[in-house]
Amino acid sequence: MKHGIGLGAIYEIECFGPDGILKWADKKHNLCVDEGLTYALDSALSGGTAITAWYVALFEDNHTPAAGNTYATPGYTECTAYTEATRQAWTEAGVTSKEITNSASKASFAMNATKTIYGAALVGGGTAATTKDDTAGSGKLFNLAQFTSGSKGVENGDTLKVTITIAIADA
Repeated sequence: MKHGIGLGAIYEIECFGPDGILKWADKKHNLCVDEGLTYALDSALSGGTAITAWYVALFEDNHTPAAGNTYATPGYTECTAYTEATRQAWTEAGVTSKEITNSASKASFAMNATKTIYGAALVGGGTAATTKDDTAGSGKLFNLAQFTSGSKGVENGDTLKVTITIAIADA
């Protein structure tokens, strides 16, 4: 008899130039880190405190996601080269058919420098989870994904739109 539950996400990232034309897109399955899995069990089944606000973080170094990555030690260098004052909210629309997504309200980043971006992460909780490049406090890293090709270039004036769809299923 096989036992298990699968919990995972698909990251879809689109880059639009200043003219609004799609420059590139990438789609990648994530790694749900140990901290995220522990949080999911604690908040769903053990009475742990639920995190009600989640944020998308971009990363700008060639970091291979690892199960041991945490909010305090994410392993990547967060990109802060966008005009928004804070990390962008992951605004989900509720659970439908064992999935939850922000596809109706994608996290949008107006880039203000030329950078190489390698991936994105979902973070939440703590007192400073909205703060760019914050790793202090009691935040949680839920999952992260590195681009399929390893890296993608962005330029000043580009807009990145990030969709994260999380699903759970009996394995």
